[in-house]
Amino acid sequence: MRILFFAQLKDATRCEAVEISTSSPLTTGQLWARLMAEFPGLGAHRASVRIARNCEYVGLEATFANGDEVALIPPVSGG
Repeated sequence: MRILFFAQLKDATRCEAVEISTSSPLTTGQLWARLMAEFPGLGAHRASVRIARNCEYVGLEATFANGDEVALIPPVSGG
């Protein structure tokens, strides 16, 4: 599974993307726990981040498996 980080999440992790593998699908909570264990700085952003799986936003009930592309997307503002 490829995890993509954008904007301040890229700063918090010090990378643009990571590859992780799993022996069984991960729930959203399990994915967050795994990522925060490796990148504790993500914890400060969790409440405001949206998650997309394979280019589509997903809710809290989503599961993630090997082969998925997962994007962690922080709030965006513009003008």
